[in-house]
Amino acid sequence: MECILKSVRKSFLKPDSRKRTASLAVSPTDSTVRIRSTRWRRGRGSGSACIVPVESRVRDLLSRMTLREKAAQMTQIERRVASPSALSGLPVGSVLSAGGSAPRERASPRDWADMIDRMQHWALASRLGIPILYASDAVHGHNNLYGATIFPHNVALGAIRDGDLARRIGEATALEVRATGIHWTFAPCVAVCRDPRWGRCYESYSEDTDIVRTMTSIVAGLQGSPPPGHPPGHPFLAGRKNVIACAKHFVGDGGTDKGKNEGNTICTFEELEATHMKPYLDCLAQGVSTIMASYSSWNGRPLHSDHYLITEILKKKLGFKGFVISDWEGIDRLCQPHGSDYRYCIYASVSAGIDMIMVPHRYEKVLEDLVFLVESGRISMSRIDDAVERILRVKFVVGLFEYPFSDRSLFDVVGCKEHQILAREAVRRSQVLLKNGKDLKKPILPLDKNARRILVAGTHADDIGYQCGGWTITWHGSSGRITTGTTVLEAIREAAGNETEVVHERCPSEATFSDQEYSYAIVAIGEDAYAEFLGDRTELGIPFDGATMISLVAGQVPTVVIVISGRPLVLEPELLDKIDALVAAWLPGSEGGGVADVLFGDYDFEGVLPVTWFKSADQLPMNAGHDAYDPLFPLGYGLKMNLDSRS
Repeated sequence: MECILKSVRKSFLKPDSRKRTASLAVSPTDSTVRIRSTRWRRGRGSGSACIVPVESRVRDLLSRMTLREKAAQMTQIERRVASPSALSGLPVGSVLSAGGSAPRERASPRDWADMIDRMQHWALASRLGIPILYASDAVHGHNNLYGATIFPHNVALGAIRDGDLARRIGEATALEVRATGIHWTFAPCVAVCRDPRWGRCYESYSEDTDIVRTMTSIVAGLQGSPPPGHPPGHPFLAGRKNVIACAKHFVGDGGTDKGKNEGNTICTFEELEATHMKPYLDCLAQGVSTIMASYSSWNGRPLHSDHYLITEILKKKLGFKGFVISDWEGIDRLCQPHGSDYRYCIYASVSAGIDMIMVPHRYEKVLEDLVFLVESGRISMSRIDDAVERILRVKFVVGLFEYPFSDRSLFDVVGCKEHQILAREAVRRSQVLLKNGKDLKKPILPLDKNARRILVAGTHADDIGYQCGGWTITWHGSSGRITTGTTVLEAIREAAGNETEVVHERCPSEATFSDQEYSYAIVAIGEDAYAEFLGDRTELGIPFDGATMISLVAGQVPTVVIVISGRPLVLEPELLDKIDALVAAWLPGSEGGGVADVLFGDYDFEGVLPVTWFKSADQLPMNAGHDAYDPLFPLGYGLKMNLDSRS
């Protein structure tokens, strides 16, 4: 084996910019990489093969790394501080784009690929030529990329409960991510949200653990499906059209007290295991390569420094062989003020089992302190070697040394028609019909496409930014035409008959009805775009004075209300009585046509509530199975129009 390693060592460690002729195959049983290459043959015929176990390659490379190089591999930096000195001189292990951090405004796939390939050239010029992993938060499609297909957020997908659809969305997302040269996405979020006051409720598939477990099949879509016999917990990637997945946030982030972001989950280990940890078992079975630690705490113990959960449970008991990454400045939270005792933060997190630190800016301080902690004996070299082994294992398994650069043949897949159709399917299937007619015997839906005049009103009727929500183009998202796509208004206009007049009033008033008659109105209201702590709310009424708007319109004309939000909102009984139909549209993303598909009866409603729709925020937290369960609409509720029975 040593002679084989010597014969290919130089090529493995110093890939050049020319297109490689190697193909890659990873065995799930012996973790070997079969290299077929005319460039790397030695004393064999053209196209001959040699087999080099991944673990042998990892040990060989690790044995020739200095402590400083190992520490650098454990570091992830933001792209704005990436430089030739950071990537060639150190070399840093990974670079990421934070939410909204792009090569330029409305950057194209080529812009992204050019930037990442340039950074990869810097990395390959380092002493050992170890390529970087480039990462991004592609959490509902490639949401940092202008023009990408934006899929519904996870809470909407939880309304469908279709693992195969999740897998197909993962496959489409992987293609669009790889088209820009990115290798790694910080997805999926497998949190079980137990309190909708949490600002990340929409990132969770459901309050129900089993529903979340069903949707973890997105991992197989992102990374590809491991072959039979693949050992659970071992990282896997099927090929160059797949991306590394990252299950997050380990563990219990959806169970914090009062739904506070970065808060404290108070429960026994048995409760933590039964409710919040089970989805990780499914991710491990699918070969998830990375796992992100949670900002939150468990019974007062910050997850970023919890040796028991990260090392004893995740790595040892569950057998995870990939690597654990911190969240953005996650280790900084281990002291007050944040980051004030940075050396302690590094010590506590690395000792607990964090393998890679998402710094993201002051990487030189990380290297200085981490090297000091090892040289002073506070962190053992074996802990460092374990972390770097895990990082290198993932890099070798995914073929990064063989194929470090972007695949530019994938440019045209970004926002392609096939992916738009898939996203539209996800939108229409995730719509949940909560009310249809003041009299059950006289439903208003499906709507008449050929009505004389339709009023479309509300803050969210013609706003692609609100439709997409947070984590879209920027970290927190925003309103307006932030990316390409079809708004609800545009979809209604496209679906309506040729003789139908569609009138749009963002904020209707009494004057709207003074000289006009409408067959019916569609009012789209909902939440502002937000992410993480920006979305934490103690009161969950309809923003933008939405209840007043609904009341005004519903007092004049039969009204269908569409709620575009990342969670249930308070609907007072008087308001609910006034309206004729109610649809939970969640955060549907770029393909608003899926909303119109069900409103006009081209398809029936399929979605059912993935979370409990409460009557009042005073009831929270309230989940299915609670003794005092008294919701407005229970978990799993959803009506149909029964189109087949009308034909």
